[in-house]
Amino acid sequence: MELAVFQELTQEITSECFYMTESQQEEKVIQMIDLHHFAECYQSPISILNYIQHPINIVEENGVKKGILFYNLNHTTPYDWNAFEEFKRQKQLKEVWFVFVEEDTVSNTFRHKDFIAENSIEIFYDRIFLFNFFQSTIHILK
Repeated sequence: MELAVFQELTQEITSECFYMTESQQEEKVIQMIDLHHFAECYQSPISILNYIQHPINIVEENGVKKGILFYNLNHTTPYDWNAFEEFKRQKQLKEVWFVFVEEDTVSNTFRHKDFIAENSIEIFYDRIFLFNFFQSTIHILK
């Protein structure tokens, strides 16, 4: 992502999310960076429709609206997984993807698979990915 684009998107977050704390705005910027880099690395073109209003980002792939939730196991945020099912219906998303974001190289996916099982992620999400941010690689877990 070019610096000018990054600055423009960061300014958009600052102005549209004025009600958020600095920490929440920082999380939103990280979400935006993850989304843009994931879209760059994904195998087919993804158009970003919305990332500001909700933790689930709304994108379009081949004319189909989808949602993407990024999750870092090292910075756990408690979510109500059931609420995301309602969001999927409200926004008329055909699929919702769960993406683990990792900064370091992952030699095995035991932690990820345990998290998926413990939180019934497979029930709520149509596809599950492991995205290594710095290596720019995406692995399909489901």
